[in-house]
Amino acid sequence: MQTRNRILDDIARLTNGAAGVASGLRDEIEAMVQQRLERVLANLDLVRREEFEAVEAVALRAREEQEALEKRVAELEKKLAARTRKKPAAKSGAKADPKPKSPKS
Repeated sequence: MQTRNRILDDIARLTNGAAGVASGLRDEIEAMVQQRLERVLANLDLVRREEFEAVEAVALRAREEQEALEKRVAELEKKLAARTRKKPAAKSGAKADPKPKSPKS
């Protein structure tokens, strides 16, 4: 019976050793996959969600300001058009000479 116990003990040790090696191999493979994935993601030039949301908020504010400025410019153009219509035409008492006189040398 002792030989059977020795054989079983040897088999148990081998199994434990194989399980330890398999666990170490698994950890190593996970680390390699994670490194590869990080490298691929770095090459894709992705941004984090927080950065994207911050830029999106800035873009929305810029759009709102642009629309407000467009309205303001339109109002100013209306005022300017109304002001130019109200001004009387300039008196044209003397006609302008179509050909300017050249200086004599």
